[in-house]
Amino acid sequence: MHLLENDLLQIAVSPHGAELQRLRRIDTDLDYLWSGDPAFWGKFSPVLFPIVGTLRQNHYRYKGTDYTLPRHGFAREKQFSLTGAAPNFLEFTLQDDESTRVVYPFRFVLRLTYSLEGNRLTVSYTVLNPDEQPLYFSLGAHPAFAVPLEKSTSYRDYRLVFNRPEQAVRWGLQDGLLLDKGETFLDNSREIPLTESLFARDAIVLKGLASDRVSLVRDGSTHGWTFGFEGWPHLGIWAAKGAPFVCIEPWQGHADPVDHNGDFTLKPGIVKLEPMDSWQGSWWIEVF
Repeated sequence: MHLLENDLLQIAVSPHGAELQRLRRIDTDLDYLWSGDPAFWGKFSPVLFPIVGTLRQNHYRYKGTDYTLPRHGFAREKQFSLTGAAPNFLEFTLQDDESTRVVYPFRFVLRLTYSLEGNRLTVSYTVLNPDEQPLYFSLGAHPAFAVPLEKSTSYRDYRLVFNRPEQAVRWGLQDGLLLDKGETFLDNSREIPLTESLFARDAIVLKGLASDRVSLVRDGSTHGWTFGFEGWPHLGIWAAKGAPFVCIEPWQGHADPVDHNGDFTLKPGIVKLEPMDSWQGSWWIEVF
């Protein structure tokens, strides 16, 4: 486990999946990240690469060959190398190898960086294409934050508040695949009250939001957080059944539509990265 801290924050990152496993405010001793209890969900903040969500029948096709990938890809189960460190910065790197090329026939370099500044943690992702052929991928973040945050409070005491009013459609999931028709979810509203039944039909999938940040708030409390997701085209919000957490998931890409033909190059949200080019995305969280 690799630790990083400043005067206000302490984080811990495992090289397995380059996964954030602690986000603690030092002066209040509040831990904002979910505990990873396997009775509900044994992850903390996995990276989703080279796909987000589920493939139809867990298969895709590229240049006439069929391949299999599990839900959310393989990066979250791989061992990353620590390739950079400074007093306020950690960098982890994963590269393709024989095992990845069996299921994903592309060369790639994936880097995750964690940096601290005051009460803000920034997590950045870089994908490099070192090959002479295009690289196709999707990528997503999946951090889970503890709710309730404070003792003697309950899940229903909290709500998510976007920084702009939203006219948002929720895209439903069927067996992990995206339905072709959405339903009105936010009607000129900024708030999502948290309830145990909110995720009874799986994740909330939102596209093209006007907002670029969302906050966890509770009336009468000075503790919470603001999460920034500028530049991501899709946002997932999820919690396991009855679990004391909420995931805020910026996505580049999403699960296959129920009628997708399996062509990887035509997968919605897929990025085509040209030879020797790079792609970057990041999110941040300020805790208070």
